[in-house]
Amino acid sequence: MSDWEQEILDGKRFEFGANWSAFLDTVDESRIEQSRRGLRASLGLDSLEGLTFLDVGCGSGLHSLAARSMGAKVHSFDYDPKSVACAEELRRRYFPDDPDWKIERGSALDADYLEGLGAHDIVYSWGVLHHTGDMWRALELVERNVAEGGRLFLALYNDQGMPSRVWTQVKRAYVASPKPLKLAITLMSGAYFESRGVAARVLRRENPLPFEKWAQKKQDRGMTVWYDLVDWVGGYPFEVSKPDAIFEHFKAKGYRLEHLRTCQGGLGCNEYVFIRTPR
Repeated sequence: MSDWEQEILDGKRFEFGANWSAFLDTVDESRIEQSRRGLRASLGLDSLEGLTFLDVGCGSGLHSLAARSMGAKVHSFDYDPKSVACAEELRRRYFPDDPDWKIERGSALDADYLEGLGAHDIVYSWGVLHHTGDMWRALELVERNVAEGGRLFLALYNDQGMPSRVWTQVKRAYVASPKPLKLAITLMSGAYFESRGVAARVLRRENPLPFEKWAQKKQDRGMTVWYDLVDWVGGYPFEVSKPDAIFEHFKAKGYRLEHLRTCQGGLGCNEYVFIRTPR
């Protein structure tokens, strides 16, 4: 039995790949284009032609697919074998037998594996390293895969203090629960989020119903409301960080912050693009 299988069996890890497997049915050209738009906006590049793109924790494979369609030579990997299978399925659909898109299983905590991948123009890890179980070690390791002048694109959960500690317990309970209870925890969490949203919209004298917001969710990196909710509620291991800590960490490593989008101190990910300056 692999380490991943044992962690799932012991109720210590969320099956991200199982969630992404269901998400694949929603992938279409409009979702791919939204993912491309997100990459263009954050990286400040209209094309990735001639660049190498390392997708650390590729998940569904959607963003690897977007990068490949923008011209990058892509190497995708994930710790979860079901996520690897998702990326392979998208490659089969859109880039069958493509030698410039490699997909394999690997860990962001495996120093020897990462060393063997070499340096890349873009190292991309959106919403992944805080789920490894050792986020700071993962950050130390993946930055070594960024070529001089290359970009490191990260998204990491924001540290909200006590609410983050509460959500850690919710997530821990989710992964240790049987399927019916997992569904109940997800629905209760969704009801909590939506009740807050309704109250806020009422105060702003807006339409209190969430359906317009749900329809717009596809605009956010090509994702969906339901699969994002399941990913959030179940996403364990779970670590958080503050923007200033991340900034100082990479400044000391010789990186320059090129792009920052925060969640304004709230729930969600802070997004960073760092450029590795020549030493």
